[in-house]
Amino acid sequence: MKFLDLCKVYIRSGAGGGGCVSFRREKYIEYGGPDGGDGGTGGSVWAEAVDGLNTLIDFRYQQHFFAKNGQPGMGKQRTGKDGDDIILRVPVGTEILDEDQETVIADLTELGQRVQLARGGNGGWGNLHFKSATNQAPRRSNPGQEGVDRTLWLRLKLIADVGLLGLPNAGKSTFLATTSNARPKIADYPFTTLHPNLGVVGVDNTEFVVADIPGLIEGASEGRGLGDLFLGHVERCAVLLHLIDSTSETVAEDYHTIIGELEAYGGDLAEKPRVTVLNKVDALDEEERASRLSELEKACGGEVMMMSSVAGEGVTEVLRTLRQNIDDDRLRFRTTEEDTPWQP
Repeated sequence: MKFLDLCKVYIRSGAGGGGCVSFRREKYIEYGGPDGGDGGTGGSVWAEAVDGLNTLIDFRYQQHFFAKNGQPGMGKQRTGKDGDDIILRVPVGTEILDEDQETVIADLTELGQRVQLARGGNGGWGNLHFKSATNQAPRRSNPGQEGVDRTLWLRLKLIADVGLLGLPNAGKSTFLATTSNARPKIADYPFTTLHPNLGVVGVDNTEFVVADIPGLIEGASEGRGLGDLFLGHVERCAVLLHLIDSTSETVAEDYHTIIGELEAYGGDLAEKPRVTVLNKVDALDEEERASRLSELEKACGGEVMMMSSVAGEGVTEVLRTLRQNIDDDRLRFRTTEEDTPWQP
């Protein structure tokens, strides 16, 4: 199943049914009077965050969602049937944007959250509503209200606790594969990750979700490489894990490249808590490690950790540091069942 995080949909709510002009005609009743019923209300279009979805792939094959119209009113004071609503079932973390792709209509961040995107039209009044002492036989009714046409964009921002950042081939996918059951593509050429991956990582009897996004390069905010659209998937993260390839000759420049792209993306992404890690240190000797570590600490002006995902060196310490930066309400604690004697 392909990953899709941005799609365009066309929705239309149902129109209300028209009112009815009718008079009671019954044997032995000379003056039956008006008895035209009202029209039914048109169906509305809703969006709801549901469980079990992590992509918008369903909206690639169906982009048009039109609710049913309300039925017209009928004689004998019968109201027309209301139109059925349509519900767009989307993953948790979906943003609903207007046609300009800037105005946020709704942000569905909780399971079961629901929002009305287009309201159905009201049904028209039948001639029964217009009866009065001076107009006892009205021959007028109201038409139903028209439905609402809208063009919307759905953008998925994954719900994760930790977001991985780094240049291509910084070891992000290897770290995710080592610490979780996720199996992202790993190869010795850049841009092996073409879509985000999620993995559940456990440390010290707790679990949290890590999101791996495609690598950034200089100029990604201007469309180079795969662009910076994938940064939206780490906007909701509590902490960012910035991996830097220690085998690179320019670790300081690599660090500033990612920070520059975060600042160019905008928002508060550059201000989020960040853990900087020098990765792949198993390929360096002690002297090279100290040199690269000193250069990187001078560039970032803070503490830098060292790690090797392949050799497992420093991985647990990095996970514990991430755990400390994640809010307690985001952590999921493992339940340990006590050993009880078996009973039939």
